[in-house]
Formats: sequence, structure tokens, C-alpha cells
Amino acid sequence: MSRKTITRRDFIRAAAVAPIAGAVGCCCLGTAAKIEEDSVAGTARIIGTVRRSKVVLVRDARAVGEGRKIDAAVVQNMLDDAVMTLFGEKDPAAAWRRIIKPSDTVGIKTNGWNYLPTGPEVEQAIRRRVLEAGVPADRIGIKDRGVLTDPIFQQATVLINARPARVHYWAGMGSCIKNYIMFVPKPSDYHNDACADLATIWSLPVVKDKTRLNILAMLTPQYHNIGPRGFSEKYLWSYGGLIVGQDPVAVDATGYRVIQAKRLEVFKEDKPLETSAHHIQLADTRHKLGNADPALIEVIKRGWADGILI
Repeated sequence: MSRKTITRRDFIRAAAVAPIAGAVGCCCLGTAAKIEEDSVAGTARIIGTVRRSKVVLVRDARAVGEGRKIDAAVVQNMLDDAVMTLFGEKDPAAAWRRIIKPSDTVGIKTNGWNYLPTGPEVEQAIRRRVLEAGVPADRIGIKDRGVLTDPIFQQATVLINARPARVHYWAGMGSCIKNYIMFVPKPSDYHNDACADLATIWSLPVVKDKTRLNILAMLTPQYHNIGPRGFSEKYLWSYGGLIVGQDPVAVDATGYRVIQAKRLEVFKEDKPLETSAHHIQLADTRHKLGNADPALIEVIKRGWADGILI
């Protein structure tokens, strides 16, 4: 059967986004038409569809105080706002019930890097809402290292992925995709080519189809680094944000755009990262984990807009 050739006006109508009623764990705007254009004839034809992603960027100027102290109450409000916005609910309990059942066992995959951990403010904000969704405390775990041998994570039916954003010597950027590297016995096996194939971890049985929410903490992200142990607090800034979504690639791609914008602001040039963060793009183009293309990501912005950079 031949493909139908359509005019640009026809295409605009055909590419209108239609909502997707999908399974738990997939919050998307809908589908958009993928097209092939004929620049000579001035026509375009639909050659398929692509799924679009939605992420919420919520910020609050009060989230980070003097000495980079994080305000737990403000973080809870930010997380609630983001999750309610993501799922179109009017209260946090209803939003969390969209992704968690009382019968679930929930692993909250955190990040414990000494210099810039996920932090108890974010961890406990998540745990509080999981408890309110009806999951007993003895079926909720919070862990970074050791998840492979932890009984809660071994039995988990749901994972919540939460970590801070920072530039990274091995992967270019440490964010939600990379946070699952502790689910493999030997993380260094994934360091080749700037961690290009990190997304393959997401297809392993221990995590496959279990992640219901990705939370990239942009409270005090790190925008620059030198060497594997070159952390310096001067490269942190009080952005006061969280990026929340169900597509980890879209969440990471959005965080990466903020990091790039901050580097341009500081260095006054498009200064490349010490290591390319191409694993985010490859998670889309090579491994089909999610969307890295900003054209296929709707970023819903909530709260404090000053210095948002995106």
C-alpha cells in the first residue's frame, strides 16, 4: 500500500496530539506524527508516530536557604505540586494512588554520594506519600549502594528513582538514567564510551517496567567538575528546583538543558563538558528508553521563574 501524500495544512491537522490511555507507569501527552518532507513539492507524508513525554519543573526560592540548607517543608510542597500537575490530580494522595497500590513493595532508589546526595528532605517527602498511599512501612526501602542484595529491592514491584543532578567525570552528567548503575554487579562494566549504554540497565529484570516516577533534584545542582575527584562547592548553585516525570530520558534531557544554560551563563561560551553526556541522547536513539528531543517533551513550569534558564 502506498503512503498518502498530504499538504502541510493536512499535516497540521493529522499531527494534533491525541491523549493516550495507557498502563500504569507511562504518563505521556499523546502521540505526534513522524513525517518525511518533500522540500521541492512542498508536501509531507506521515511515516509513523512517536510518543511524546511530559515533565514538570517546579521551583521555589525558599527551598535552599543560607549555607545551602534545604527546607524540608518546601521540598514536600514542591514534590506534591509536581506530582499533582503530572497526573492532573487536585491532591497528593490521589496523584500517588495513580502509581502505587497498598499491595506494592516500593524501593526508593536514592543517591548517597557524600558531596551531593539526594538528601533526607527529598527521600522523606517521597516516603511520606508512599505511606499515605497505603504501603506499609516494612515494604518501603530507601537505598543506593547494596540494592541488589536488599530484600525490599529484591521484591520490589515499584521503584521511585530520585537523585541530584551533577556533571560527572565518567558519564558527562549524573542523573536519573545513571542512578540505576547500582543495579548491576560491576558498575565499571558500563563506563565504556562515556557510559554510552547505561540505558540497557533499565531492561534488566530487577528494574524493567517497575519505575513509576523519576525525580531529578535540581536544588543545588553541580554545573562543572574537573577530574574524577574534582568536586568543588563553587560549582554548585541554588537553583531550587525538582524535575519530575515518568520518562527518565525526558527528565534527564531537561536537566541537561538547564546545566548547559548555566554553563553558558557562567563561562560566556558553549564550553563542552569534560566528558560528553551522550548517553542521554543514546538512551533515546539507540535504546528507545524515552525522549531526548526537546520537541517531543512538554516542560510544565511551576513556581519561581527567576533564573529558570529554560
